[in-house]
Amino acid sequence: MRILLVEDEKKVASFISKGLEEELYHVDVAKDGREGLSMATSQDYDLIISDVMMPHLTGLQLTEELRKLDIPTPILLLTVKDSIKDKVDGLNIGADDYLTKPFSFEELLARVRALLRRRDSLKDSQLLLDDLKIDLISHRVTRAEKEIILTPKEFSILEYLMRNKNRIISRTKLIEHVYDYHFDPGTNVIDVYINKLRQKIDQDYSKALIHTVRGLGYVIKD
Repeated sequence: MRILLVEDEKKVASFISKGLEEELYHVDVAKDGREGLSMATSQDYDLIISDVMMPHLTGLQLTEELRKLDIPTPILLLTVKDSIKDKVDGLNIGADDYLTKPFSFEELLARVRALLRRRDSLKDSQLLLDDLKIDLISHRVTRAEKEIILTPKEFSILEYLMRNKNRIISRTKLIEHVYDYHFDPGTNVIDVYINKLRQKIDQDYSKALIHTVRGLGYVIKD
């Protein structure tokens, strides 16, 4: 799953992003509210985590702008303020949850998981294709009931393909989803990861699920 973190404090942003990436989430970081708004309106995210006090555009203003644009992505606000009024104001303009600094990473992670579960129905918490299954809550991948261990990047690519099963996904789309907002689209790193995924997902099975469509991209289908 892809998360946008909008945080102007570098140390806090690094702490949160590294922790979430270790939990197999892909994280894009925006350094202020204005950049966060630009990224949130040009990319698809499963969750937005935003500090409240930021230059150019506050977290509250960011939330308000996104809701005006009918962007329903869940938003978790982070703030040093702990008053009931501040929390009510944030929730009233469209935020989904509020976390007061300082906080433990375990609490942040629990709130992230809760928001993602709330967004997805029970049916959507698992992605299925033939005998391949991804559990989006536990991040467990199995094929024919055999567990497959993936790296965070491999998991992110497979999840994106599974969410778009039977649709051709270009290399550029995969790069935009899996890597940094400003990642070089000319690299062949996606091809390398697709080959690694094939070795883990298809190599020991008679039916291949991941296919290359020459000149267009990749598709996962049964």
